[in-house]
Amino acid sequence: MTGQVVFSQLRRKFIDESQQTSAQAQQVIYYGLAIGHHLGVIDCLSAALTCPLQDYQEWIATLEENGEAQRKMAGVTRYGEIVIDSQHITMLASAFNAALPQQSSPQQGWSRSLLEMLHNIHREPAIYLLVRRQDD
Repeated sequence: MTGQVVFSQLRRKFIDESQQTSAQAQQVIYYGLAIGHHLGVIDCLSAALTCPLQDYQEWIATLEENGEAQRKMAGVTRYGEIVIDSQHITMLASAFNAALPQQSSPQQGWSRSLLEMLHNIHREPAIYLLVRRQDD
């Protein structure tokens, strides 16, 4: 199987932040942004990590076999894309941290990049990742 896997990260949100809004109202706004691609809203995503599909499969094979993180990440090859949001960060961060010692140098680099993206989501829950398979 040829192709590549691209991790795209939400980089921008268009919200009038000149007005003070409550934390609860802000979460409703962020949720609207997060599901906006289903409602015809265009999200501003930009590629943050790209790796060849074969290498991606070998990378996620370093995760706990049949574990929740491996099943989540395998969705890219099975369904063509997955979304990673604030609900997934603890599970994925734990799994990729645990896998670091057994990973090759390039895999460790991808893991560290992903861990940084997960940290960004932790800091700002409106951020999410769209991980998509691109076939040749």
